[in-house]
Amino acid sequence: MAPDGESGTGDRAGTSSETADEGAALLDDLRAAIGRYAVLPSDEALTAVTLWVAASHIQPALQHAPRLAVVGPTKGCGKSRVLDVLHETVHQPMMTVNTSPAVVFRVIGKNPPTLLVDEADTIFGPKAGDKEDLRGLLNAGHQRNRPAWRISGPEHKPTAFPTFAMAALAGIGNLPDTIMDRAVVIRMQKRKPGERITPFRSRYSLPELHALRDRLTAWLAPLRSTAAGLVPQMPVEDRAADTWEPLVIVADLAGGHWPSRARAACLAMTRNEVVQDEQTTLKTRLLRDVRRVFEQEGHKEALRSQDLLAALIQDAEGPWAEYGTKGLNAYHLANLLRDFGISPANHRFENGRQAKAYARNQFFDAWARYCPDPAQAAPAVGEVTLTRPTHGKPPAPPTGPLPVSPPGGPAGPRPTR
Repeated sequence: MAPDGESGTGDRAGTSSETADEGAALLDDLRAAIGRYAVLPSDEALTAVTLWVAASHIQPALQHAPRLAVVGPTKGCGKSRVLDVLHETVHQPMMTVNTSPAVVFRVIGKNPPTLLVDEADTIFGPKAGDKEDLRGLLNAGHQRNRPAWRISGPEHKPTAFPTFAMAALAGIGNLPDTIMDRAVVIRMQKRKPGERITPFRSRYSLPELHALRDRLTAWLAPLRSTAAGLVPQMPVEDRAADTWEPLVIVADLAGGHWPSRARAACLAMTRNEVVQDEQTTLKTRLLRDVRRVFEQEGHKEALRSQDLLAALIQDAEGPWAEYGTKGLNAYHLANLLRDFGISPANHRFENGRQAKAYARNQFFDAWARYCPDPAQAAPAVGEVTLTRPTHGKPPAPPTGPLPVSPPGGPAGPRPTR
């Protein structure tokens, strides 16, 4: 964890303490304003949206352009309201619902707009049709130097169109995995009775939000070269680190409690998405259920294929009795486990009889990689507790640095699929 007021690299890269203090106070003000207009699903989600807005103002300095996926199970969850607030605070917004992909290709350049896509589920649904080009642009534009080549002009010359641009997408239900994997995911929920927000009205909302936008530009535009040189310490790896790095860079530039707050949000929200994936991926569910059967059978060295199948099918809460047309069978089981390098083999049991069986030690590697035991993965100290913000008012900033460690259990809002 970076100390308060320092970047994840331990080097403020020449930024003055006055600039750092200004940045921390500005992010506090922005976070408070967003919290007044939208009920976000968690304290960490509010922090993430705040940092994503600020990161849009240093786009030219970034290697990756994280997506912000604002999704909900039904209409009326506040997704469009979040886009309304983003439109008035991000760098050079471009709001679109049904824009031609050709238009988007042509507006992205060296200083790209921040794309705000409402009703994004219509782009990726079964009726998407000619929107496939836009889908490809959104995938490619997560990383710099991934142009799209098209035949253009009267001479029909091959032309490279830049795709790099930050994008926020709001829609009902999950977006495709290729988008979600490149996104900071905000899982919106309907407000409960009594949960209130400030109405969004142009006469007073726009002046307030535009003032924050102008302050962000004044603060961050001169720091773009500094931001380009920062290599922050990240609490996550791989694509999650690519996606969250711009947000952590902004937090490190701001200083104060923001470096620790950003990293805590990163850990909690990426952990929440891992939990979401585990709960919805059939093969991962199968691995967990097989482990449970072995535990119930006293951790035997091997289980007959038919005994394992019978135990899975008898689980009233599992999907296996209704899998396929007549329930899970030996062929289905072998096919689902094949990608993990697990297959049945002849095994001699204590009574001397042989039968097709699954050896317990075949599962150890897959269990460790795809569904580690929560009791072993949970940290003993430094847990991050997710709470919903006080509705109608933004949460008060923490009085001390937040711990940077994985939460002890599933973080974030409950799944709403």
